[in-house]
This record gives sequence, structure tokens and C-alpha cells, in this order.
Amino acid sequence: MTSTETAPLRARAEIDLAALRANVRALRALAPRAALMAVVKSDAYGHGAVPCARAALEAGAEWLGTATPEEAFALREAGLHGRVLCWLWTPGGPWRRAIESDVDVSVSDLWALEEVREAAAAAGMPARVHLKADTGLGRAGCQPADWPELVAEALRAQADGLVRVVGLWSHFACADEPGHPSIASQLGRFREMVAHAEKQGVRPEVRHIANSPATLTLPEAHFDLVRTGIAVYGLSPSPELGTPADLGLRPVMTLKASLALVKQVPGGHGVSYGHQYTTPGTTTLGLVPVGYADGVPRHASGSGPVLVDGKLRTVAGRIAMDQFVVDLGGDEPAPGTQAVLFGSGEHGEPTAEDWAQAAGTIAYEIVTRIGSRVPRVYVNVNAEQVG
Repeated sequence: MTSTETAPLRARAEIDLAALRANVRALRALAPRAALMAVVKSDAYGHGAVPCARAALEAGAEWLGTATPEEAFALREAGLHGRVLCWLWTPGGPWRRAIESDVDVSVSDLWALEEVREAAAAAGMPARVHLKADTGLGRAGCQPADWPELVAEALRAQADGLVRVVGLWSHFACADEPGHPSIASQLGRFREMVAHAEKQGVRPEVRHIANSPATLTLPEAHFDLVRTGIAVYGLSPSPELGTPADLGLRPVMTLKASLALVKQVPGGHGVSYGHQYTTPGTTTLGLVPVGYADGVPRHASGSGPVLVDGKLRTVAGRIAMDQFVVDLGGDEPAPGTQAVLFGSGEHGEPTAEDWAQAAGTIAYEIVTRIGSRVPRVYVNVNAEQVG
């Protein structure tokens, strides 16, 4: 759905593409000697992969990043060109389609390299491979003890014309915790593993380890490419690093709903399942027609903040599947009045970080979990528009 949509909506997530472009430009300025990857996995963290990828490329991102192959293929099917890296693979994955779709692939283990070799032979063209090193995160990536064998086998496949080793990469565990000892440890191990690969004959186009927090705070980790995810969408990787404004970022998503009902109730009236909230006196209640089926976290029951009619309110009682209630304290806004769950915070509304604090989670989850039945409405779609 685009910004031309005029019909009243139960709820909407407004996506400000001018803010996204501004974030990409700000991040590029922080890593001027590195290329920038805009990570658009998980439907661009809930913002809409194709529109966000297009806007990021317009703002100067040279790469796009996805977790799953299907996410990468969707970008190609939408006509988006440029480099795309896909890193989350399982045995039997669609390697050949990735090769034929001009998608770079990540390899962490010998089983994956063997499947890439077979797919490249079937496709009749070499695969572009990024070898991933486990420098301490303990997820995907090759352990240092196994790295020499993986590098050697990759070079054999390259000599056979089946792969091109174009990248060497890893991922930080604690870059969002400034000063954490694992940061220096991982960076040192990455340098060692890169040095070994290059000594054996690997000539990578890009070496990369920096995620959003490392892009923001660790210039020594920028290497040839930075992979920016949450920061592209204007959110801080962690409160310890500062607010989005502190970091020069602008939140991209604003989540809104229209009040479905406003009614007066007496004191002592139970509200929502379990009656965890009862009205302290005669008051008015507003029904907000979104719930955990839309991605509003149930853990924020009784604490989630909402801006209604110019005032901050709090979720009253439990958040249900499709709706929740706010105590309006006697105010009587008309049905259809806008309720803003979160946005940039520039107009007094809560932020995704406020909801993360209320739910005991991180802002990443707040925006990513907003479900498909909440339409995305794109504003400032054209690059010349400024938000």
C-alpha cells in the first residue's frame, strides 16, 4: 500500500522512506572508506523489504543483505540489481537458483561448500562465495581450528572454476556493549583468520565484520564493507549507545490505529481478560483495535504507552489478540481518533524503544513483529521528497 491510500484504516504502519534514505547517508558518512550493505532480512525488519531496499540503494547503499534465499530472490524478482548477500542456508537449499540469480552466498562449513560446487557445475557458472569465520559468536561460521581446511577446499573449488571467493566475514557478539572484552578478541581473531586466507591465496573483494553498532562506534572494524540493519530503520542498536537522535538517526516506522469505541464506565469496572486492571473511579475507556495478532507484545499489558488526543496513555489491562484498552481518564475523543503506539518521538508519541522497555525486549523485536494484517503505508516515496 502506498501513501496515496485514502480509505480509513483500522491500523497502519507508516514508513518514512525519506528518513530511511537520511539514515543510509548518515551511516555512509560514518564509514566513508567502506561500502554499505543495507540489511533487509525479515521484510526489512518489518518495514517492507522491496520499498526499503530500493530507497537504500537510492541513498547510496551498494549491497543488500538477506538471511534466507527466498528473501534474496524476492529482491531480484522485484527488479532490484546490485550485490545481494544471503547467509542463512540449510542442506539442500536452492544454491543453483542463487547462483543463476546473481546472489552471493555464505559458506561456513565443508558440506555447504560441496553443495555450492555441485550447484555451480550444474549452472555452468561460478558461485560468488563469502567464507564466514566464527570469531566468537558461536552461531554460523567456521571455527578457527577448521578454517585452514575450509580455505584450502574453497581455493581448490576456485581453481576448478566453480567458485569465486569474493568475501571473508564474521559477526560480533557484543558490539552493542561498548568496551566488552569480546569485541577486541573477535576483531583480533578476524584479522588472524583473514591473514591466513590471504596468505593461502584468497583475494577477497570485501572483508566485513561490522554490524550496526560496530558501524556506529568501531571505525577500526569497518574494513571494506559495513552491514547495517537496525540503524537503517532509525533505531538505536541498544540504549547504551544512545537514542536515535544521539546517533544521528531518524526512526522510519510509525504505528497508528483508529479508536474503535469510547465509552464511560463506573469505578471498579474490570478491564480486559483477567481483570488485571479495574477503573479507580468513573472514567472513559478507549478501544484500540490492534493486539498481539498484529504484533503488539502481550508482555506490555498494563505498561505499553500510547498517545491519544495529545496525551500519553497506558494500556489498561491485558493486550488481547485483536485489541486493547486505554483509560482515557474522562476525556471523550471521538471514535476514529488516532492512537499512536510508537513513532519518532518528535511529536510527543512513544518510541519503539519505549515499547521495548515496557515489554522487556529490544526495539528490533517491536518493529519486526508487526504483522502482515497491518498495512504498510509508504510516505516520501520519491527520492527528491524530504521528510
